[in-house]
Amino acid sequence: MSTLERARRHLKAHPMALDAALAVGVLACMVVGSFVDPHEKSGVTWALRTPDVLSLLLIALGAAALVFRRRAPMTVLALTGTASVVESVTGDPRAPVAMSAVIALYTVASTTDRPTTWRVGLLTMTVLTGSAMLVGPLPWYAQENLAIFAWTGIGATAGDAVRSRRAVVATIRERAERAERTREEEARRRVAEERLRIARDLHDVVAHHIALVNVQAGVAAHVMDKRPDQAKEALAHVREASRSALNELRATVGLLRQSGDPEAPTEPAPGLDRLDELAGTFRSAGLQVEVARADQGTTLPAAVDLAAYRVIQEALTNVQKHAGQDAKAEVSVVRVGPNIEITVLDDGAAADDLPEGGGHGLLGMRERVTALRGTLTTGPRYGGGFRVHAILPVKSRTRAAEDAV
Repeated sequence: MSTLERARRHLKAHPMALDAALAVGVLACMVVGSFVDPHEKSGVTWALRTPDVLSLLLIALGAAALVFRRRAPMTVLALTGTASVVESVTGDPRAPVAMSAVIALYTVASTTDRPTTWRVGLLTMTVLTGSAMLVGPLPWYAQENLAIFAWTGIGATAGDAVRSRRAVVATIRERAERAERTREEEARRRVAEERLRIARDLHDVVAHHIALVNVQAGVAAHVMDKRPDQAKEALAHVREASRSALNELRATVGLLRQSGDPEAPTEPAPGLDRLDELAGTFRSAGLQVEVARADQGTTLPAAVDLAAYRVIQEALTNVQKHAGQDAKAEVSVVRVGPNIEITVLDDGAAADDLPEGGGHGLLGMRERVTALRGTLTTGPRYGGGFRVHAILPVKSRTRAAEDAV
C-alpha cells in the first residue's frame, strides 16, 4: 500500500484531522491573500501590502473554527460569518476572511436538507454581501462585493450537490440490499415450496402403494395354506404395486437430479473411500488435483460420507469449469473433534465467473450440508481463486430428525 493511500485512509478514519488539515490550507490561502493589494493607482497590478492586526486575528479565528465544522456546522458558520462581516466593514484593503465562511456554508449545505440550505444560504449571502456593499469602505459595485455574493452562492450550491449525491448513492445501496434480501427470501421460499411439493408426491406414492402391499400381503398370508392360487395372485399384486411404487419414486426423485447425474444408479452410494478414484478422473481430464487426508480411522455414517463425496465432486467440477486450464486444486479432509472438515481450494484466475448466487451446484451442496446440520462457506480467495469449506458432524443427525424430536 502506498504512502498516499495510507494517508488517505488515516484521514478518512479521523475526520477531525482532515478538518484540521483543511483549516491549515485555508489559513495559508487567506494569509497569502491578505498580503496582496489589487488596487494600485497605476491600474490592475498586484502589490504587496501589510495587513492589519485585526484582519490577521479574524483570519486566525475563521481558520480555527473550521476544525470543528463537522461537529457544529451552524455554530462554525455563525462564527466565520461574523468574522467576515467585521472584516468587510473594517478592512481596507480587505483580507479574504470570507473564504472561511464559504467553507462553513458548504459544510452546512452538505449536512442538512435542501430547505435549510436555501434559508441559511440566502441569509448568509444577504448578510455578507449587504454589509460589504452598504457599510464597507469600497463602492457597492466593487468586484470584491460581487465576489462575496458569487462565492457564497457557489459554496451553498456545491454543498447541496454533494448532499444530493450522497442521498442518491445511499438510496441505490439501500435498494440493492433490499433487492438482495428479496432475492434470497424468494429463493428460500421456492426451495421450501419445492420441498413441500416433493414431500407431498412422495407421501402419495408411498402411502398408496404401501397400503396396497400391506393389504395384499395380509390376504396372501391368510389364504396361503387353503387357497394357494389366490395367495399367488395376491403376491402378484404385491409385486406389481412394489414395481409401480419404485417407478413413481424414481420419476419423483429424478426431478431432483442434475443433467450430468446417472438416471438409475446400480452401485452403492460413493463415499470418501473413492476419493482417490474421483481425483484420478479429474486428473485424466487435465486438472491438477492434490489430495491430503488426516481422517484415518474415521468411520462416517452413509449420509455424511455421501455428502462429503458430493461436496468434493461438485467443487472440483466448478474448478474445472470456471478456474481456467492451468488451475490447480487442493483437497483436504481433516477430522477435527466431533466434525470432519472438507476444504477445496483452487488458484484459478477466473474463479469469480461463477453465476450470481453460486449456481445450482453450490445450492445443492449447501442443501446437503445443511440437512446434516453442517455448515458450508464458499467464496473467492484473497489473491485469486475460490474456496469451498464444509464442516460435517461425524455422527449425523438430520434436520428432519431433530425437528421430529
